[in-house]
Amino acid sequence: MNTFSKKLVNFVRETYNSSDYIPLHAPTFNKRDKDCINDAIDSTFVSTVGAYVKKFEDQVSNYVGTKYAIATINGTSALHVALLASKVQIDDEVITQSLTFVATCNAIKYCGANPIFVDVSRDTMGMSPDSLNEFLHNFSDIGEDGLCRNKKTGRIIRACVPMHCLGHPAEIDKIKVICSLHNIKLIEDSAESLGSTYKGKHTGSYGESSIISFNGNKIITCGGGGMVLTNSEAVEKKVRHLTTTAKEKHDWAFSHNEVGYNYRLPNINAALGFSQMEKLENYVKNKRIIAEKYKDFFRNNEHNFVVEPKNCKSNYWFNAFFSKDLIERDTILAYTNKNGIMTRPFWTPMHKLQMYNLSQKTEMTNTEWLYDHLICIPSSVNI
Repeated sequence: MNTFSKKLVNFVRETYNSSDYIPLHAPTFNKRDKDCINDAIDSTFVSTVGAYVKKFEDQVSNYVGTKYAIATINGTSALHVALLASKVQIDDEVITQSLTFVATCNAIKYCGANPIFVDVSRDTMGMSPDSLNEFLHNFSDIGEDGLCRNKKTGRIIRACVPMHCLGHPAEIDKIKVICSLHNIKLIEDSAESLGSTYKGKHTGSYGESSIISFNGNKIITCGGGGMVLTNSEAVEKKVRHLTTTAKEKHDWAFSHNEVGYNYRLPNINAALGFSQMEKLENYVKNKRIIAEKYKDFFRNNEHNFVVEPKNCKSNYWFNAFFSKDLIERDTILAYTNKNGIMTRPFWTPMHKLQMYNLSQKTEMTNTEWLYDHLICIPSSVNI
């Protein structure tokens, strides 16, 4: 056991050519990033009005393949307004996976709605179409109004939020068909998967809307930042209105027609996002090379490395592998972190958190197995 941990520490240090502390995912900046930020500063438009916001939105929508993009202050705010634009209301229900970052569920609760948890697939770590289908078969009915209701609670199941986990795409086409059959809005949590494709289409282009995060640990960053992507003009207009404090257009007067949010991305952040997007393809290529090196290492050290699922091209945002059991997981985590290599387990599943442990859920066999076995390892771009 100690031999393997030592080998892992040495391999990571050799890969990143560093004897210093090595984080999970550090941002990478160059002169172009600084030049764009300085250009935004020189323009004096450093807040939510400025040329880089539109440029950045256009870059991302063109790259992903959606008609519209609306930049926000972070991925959580993006998901919040995407849910609202899909008419998620107080006391509605939203199906998601328990194996996700807590922000996914928090955004649902911001709307006054209730999460329902279904299991994930072992090979994708994303929402299991089988688990989703089984839940809806057992617990849902379509009313005369065309809305899907939970037979157990009587509440409307308004939306479904699958997550593309660690940058690996879920079986989003199957999930989309299931949601369509039950008249449930599909919103993709693509926070981690910019640069990943499923069956040749970019993640985030399958749902009514999707969200991306540009947090400091993502494949590209604005410092913070998020984005809502959609092909729906109605969703685009609603999201843009909500994120700008629901202000009505007028040459000089301030009037607001509903409760809105100050969620727009500042121009100075968008300038950084714009320059980072120019390097995304090179980042993806570099991270896939690193993943291949890890794959070879683990092949020779009797642990299973997490590889991209079938029909996918992953950005390998976080590289990861499976320990033999929970005891080994925690032993490896303790040794690597003590020796200056940042490693982490999966997030605690949502159904185990105090604020969500009473939520309705399916069997969580794969979710709990993945939590007990998976270890995330350093994955920064290495150029």
